[in-house]
Amino acid sequence: MVSKQEALDGRYLRMARIWAENSYCTRRKVGALIVKDKMIISDGYNGTPSGFENVCELEDGTTKPYVLHAEANAITKVAKSSNNSLGATLYVTASPCLECAKLIIQSGIKRVVYSEMYRLDDGLRLLERAGIETVFINIDQKDEL
Repeated sequence: MVSKQEALDGRYLRMARIWAENSYCTRRKVGALIVKDKMIISDGYNGTPSGFENVCELEDGTTKPYVLHAEANAITKVAKSSNNSLGATLYVTASPCLECAKLIIQSGIKRVVYSEMYRLDDGLRLLERAGIETVFINIDQKDEL
């Protein structure tokens, strides 16, 4: 039996995956949602900063150094709003990198739910050290979510 929280986590992760489709990046598309009190207060996907061309990769296929991760886009978007992320949950399709983990800690997010492992786990280790709950859910194997 799936708990109500597990069902919500699965739904928000699927929504984050759909949001990732907005990314112009070809190597990997990542989506993020920030949810507080069962309301989506911000969203983001990986891509170039506002006003830049929508091309994420260099000619050799590597990612441009100024491409923003989905988490960073969602956190900076909420920072520009009248809302705040204190106590919120971040739903992201890939586990956070070290740089995004620092932003998550500073933004007051208390829970991170993700569905794929990033190539490094240092971001997750930093979040756990900071007391932020991290939850992995494989939404591809969770038909009931």
